[in-house]
Amino acid sequence: MVPIPLEAVSSTPPLVSLSHLRNITDLVMQRARQAPDHAAFEVPARAGDRDGAWEPITTSAFVDEVTAWAKGLIATGVAHGDAVLIAAPTQYRWAVADFAALFVGAVVVPIYETSVDGHIEAVLADMRPAAAFVGDAALGERVTAAASRVELPIRVWDLESTAEPQAPGTPEGPDSPSSRSIAELVRSGAQVSDEALEARRCGASLDDVATVVYTSGTTGAPKGALITHRNLAGQVLNTAAAYREVVRETGNTILFLPLTHVLGRALQLICVSEGMRVAHLSNPKDVVAALQVLRPTFLVVVPRVLEKIQAAAAASAHEKRLTPVWNAAARTAVEWGAHLEERDRVPGSRPRTGLRIRHALFDRLFYSRLRAVMGGQLEYLLSGAATLQPELALFFRGIGAPVIEGYGLTETTAPLAGGRPGDVRAGSVGRPLPGNSVAIGPGGEVLARGVGVFAGYRDPEHTAAAFVDGYFRTGDLGSLDEDGALTLHGRAKNVIITSTGRTVSPETWEQSVEAHPWVAHAVLVGTDRPYLTGIVVLDTEALASTPHAVPEPVGSEIGILDLAAGSAVHDAIEDAVALANATRSPSDRAQRWRAVVLPAAQPERFVTPTMKLRRGELLAAGSALIDDLYSPPPSRRRGAPRKDT
Repeated sequence: MVPIPLEAVSSTPPLVSLSHLRNITDLVMQRARQAPDHAAFEVPARAGDRDGAWEPITTSAFVDEVTAWAKGLIATGVAHGDAVLIAAPTQYRWAVADFAALFVGAVVVPIYETSVDGHIEAVLADMRPAAAFVGDAALGERVTAAASRVELPIRVWDLESTAEPQAPGTPEGPDSPSSRSIAELVRSGAQVSDEALEARRCGASLDDVATVVYTSGTTGAPKGALITHRNLAGQVLNTAAAYREVVRETGNTILFLPLTHVLGRALQLICVSEGMRVAHLSNPKDVVAALQVLRPTFLVVVPRVLEKIQAAAAASAHEKRLTPVWNAAARTAVEWGAHLEERDRVPGSRPRTGLRIRHALFDRLFYSRLRAVMGGQLEYLLSGAATLQPELALFFRGIGAPVIEGYGLTETTAPLAGGRPGDVRAGSVGRPLPGNSVAIGPGGEVLARGVGVFAGYRDPEHTAAAFVDGYFRTGDLGSLDEDGALTLHGRAKNVIITSTGRTVSPETWEQSVEAHPWVAHAVLVGTDRPYLTGIVVLDTEALASTPHAVPEPVGSEIGILDLAAGSAVHDAIEDAVALANATRSPSDRAQRWRAVVLPAAQPERFVTPTMKLRRGELLAAGSALIDDLYSPPPSRRRGAPRKDT
């Protein structure tokens, strides 16, 4: 076979050997021996304590809890190599369930608690798990019903239940709950010896599968990715070694990403093994209040969270009639962020006197208050799971909360590349992390191999299609600079080929429109069409905080808005489209656009739990709207850009 031509390759050698490890659980046990009394987690205080209080859980207490649950799994028949499902919101008990399953040599299969019944049933049929942990009794009933439909006997444990276990020998009647309490799980394992558990814990090798993670399916059907203990341990140790300034014993974080997502899970593993304190929140709306109490030094966020923080600051300034001052402060923050980037490249670079004075003034007026809202101790933000606008990255660096942008996929066990403290460049996702390589293949596709690249998919045909010459095909388009840093240019599957034969990457247009605080998502349309059009998904939550009304949406699947020209919302979105169009050649501009809102029911149909749009679902649901965008109008239609755009 002739090797494929590679445009460029960037590699970073590993910093850590895995020779001392049997499997990923060794990292937890090593930490427990080194610092048993160190606070590993923080959890909401027990009922009766003051509201908003959190209490620590030490490493040894965590391992004791994991041990008790693991013994229960052994006693109830979970064997080495069995699958254990976890379907629950992000929480401390998710971590206990995860490690308990790993301690008995099981394969952890996480799914989102928002999964539809069809997805739950498909995963159960594919993996045939022996046990499941669920977030509440209602989800337990759904998992039990799905298991019955695929004729799967399964024990379901409710993370939320505090019920005492039934007495031994109590018969199960028709009204028995479909899920059991954790107390019952713990009691069932009371007779399992420490020696029996230790034998099971040590049974898995680095090359055994530790977890099967089903991809989110933004561009197709979800596929089960096989991630080994070696993948997890290699990424955990090497990523921690690359970010010693960030991940450390004296640091702490709040984890509100879904633990079902490999990025959230990888971060948790890194923190547990390195001693960085972790608090969990399942509802992002609770984060602001928790920031004031927990005061994290580090946060992992998706770009949409950063956009909302900036938009909230702008809205607050507007209420105080300070919009012109805020706009000047925002521009100054971007300039200061660019200066700090320049100083990274050229140590000793000094800012202009005017910039330094403006930055000091706006720090007192705005930036220090924004840092206080984020807890006042935040040293770094890590942005992942979606593309971060360079100007937004510069803004946060300029206010004193630098953003490290990273890149990875489920199939690379999350982090593949990332900026480093002292080498953060807005618009770039950085160099490969230690132990990984990135190459640019034909057509500009990003290829990956290294310690984090998974073992393949459940379906061998999917695996064969995903690899070429030993590299995993990410499906993303990108380029490497002279220093080996990666810049992404969009998804290969999102490329538009118009009926005139023009090839267009839509991401830059979409990201520009999405920069507006009232826009949740934007999609450029035009495959097999003579010109480009756009669908703009409005952020109803952001609009609800403004005095501007929008018409009642029309449509059975997505809500189509008939925005009147001259209305505040119409004109603001029209300006955002015009700004995006201005950066592109005339043939690459959206000639028309329409605004829509997504239905409140079943939001997971259109948006993944990490806030990425399921493009195919939106385009399918909006097919009639798209046809209308290409119907010849007798005159300029509502929702079309002005002629000068």
